Amino acid sequence: MQSEPTTVCFAAGHPAFAGHFPGRPMVPGVLLLDAALHAAAQARMNAGDGHALRCQITSAKFLSPVLPGETLTISCTPTPAGHTRFDISGDGRQVATGTFAFESVP
Repeated sequence: MQSEPTTVCFAAGHPAFAGHFPGRPMVPGVLLLDAALHAAAQARMNAGDGHALRCQITSAKFLSPVLPGETLTISCTPTPAGHTRFDISGDGRQVATGTFAFESVP
């Protein structure tokens, strides 16, 4: 079952923009991955599987640059292999996609 989409926006004052890139800022991929991971973890908790403590990025593709202040939508969907697929879109285009593999740890 697909979770409810999450929205996120990185304000122009975010500290990451100072170095990525001066004069032409764009959201670093690591921030996109972090937002997707939080959305995926929340979706797992909402589905009753909140005990996963480790996560591996099994794939990630960055398809379009994201500018400061752009509102993004993150959707998370379970895959048949038991992983979580994420899709990030903004301004009518796909920005990033990939999958996470969560591992339960006692």
